[in-house]
Amino acid sequence: MPLLRPTMVLTQLDLEEPTVVRKFSLNVLAMALLTGASLRLYRAAILQFGWSNSWTWIAGTFLGGVAILFLLATLHLGNYPVRAWLWRAPLFAMLEAATEIGVSLALTVAGLERIGSLTATIEDWQGSAFKLAVVRIVGITLFALLLAFVSTMVRLVLMPRKKERRTTTAVVPPELP
Repeated sequence: MPLLRPTMVLTQLDLEEPTVVRKFSLNVLAMALLTGASLRLYRAAILQFGWSNSWTWIAGTFLGGVAILFLLATLHLGNYPVRAWLWRAPLFAMLEAATEIGVSLALTVAGLERIGSLTATIEDWQGSAFKLAVVRIVGITLFALLLAFVSTMVRLVLMPRKKERRTTTAVVPPELP
């Protein structure tokens, strides 16, 4: 006789393996590395190949970077309950900023990092690294707070509430003969 007999519960379980994207999005380090590297390479490509004096171009490229940052942060944070965001969002922000600073350093050493129309130097990199870290950590943390508020409000409004049934036990007087 086997130790675990098949039962209805065990035989009808349909467990699906998470997709590659889901497995990747669960890992805070992998998502932070992807976000930081993609943002810095996006910025380098925009400054290298697509400079324009048009305000719509500048606003569009800025909003593109913000979209990449917040969409990838949401993709990671959305896998966890809001309570876990308290430590996950700042950790994600610090790892993302460190990755972006590292990629920026590599591009600076290679002579590919730009500040406006000029090639960046190590002295430029030091000042921009601190600003970038502060902006990313504060920005992602505030975004996570806003996202937590909105998701909680949506959950409260859209999800049906279970109504509590109040059961009252009535005392029935005994029947008289």
